[in-house]
Amino acid sequence: MRAAASAALALLLVSCAGAPRATTRAAPPFIAERFFAGRLDGVGTLKIVLHAPAITHVTSVGRVGADGVLVLDQHIEQQGKPARDRQWRIRPLGNGRYTGTLTDASGSVTGETEGNRLHFHFPMKGGMRLDQWLTLSADGQVAQNHLIVRKLGVTVATLDETIRKIS
Repeated sequence: MRAAASAALALLLVSCAGAPRATTRAAPPFIAERFFAGRLDGVGTLKIVLHAPAITHVTSVGRVGADGVLVLDQHIEQQGKPARDRQWRIRPLGNGRYTGTLTDASGSVTGETEGNRLHFHFPMKGGMRLDQWLTLSADGQVAQNHLIVRKLGVTVATLDETIRKIS
């Protein structure tokens, strides 16, 4: 009975957790190396299947090196877990495409933009895949982050976060 309930919950989550819709309001294009340069603050809610939602807080400092690579250092605090640090290294490829690395990823990070939206995707340890959609506000100072983690095609976690530039 418990297995059937878990399967039903997983199917419900899969049907509800798709890619966010594109914004129709006029907004600047999402240029990762512009938005993530400087200090940022993110607060969100992480929902893991069969767990209570957890509040997350991420402080970030980004800089673009002489080689054009965005280096984003993050400090992550998640309710009920020890704080941890991670680093993104994102290289613009032109035409709104990106490639890079993330300390949490088990392979390459790839990304592409469409207007004010940036989509990153990459594999994670344990056979999971992550899709992350960031939507830039009209003033270019805030991004809404919607992240989906899947294992074997089934959604196992989502995160909805607001990221604000603070410098």
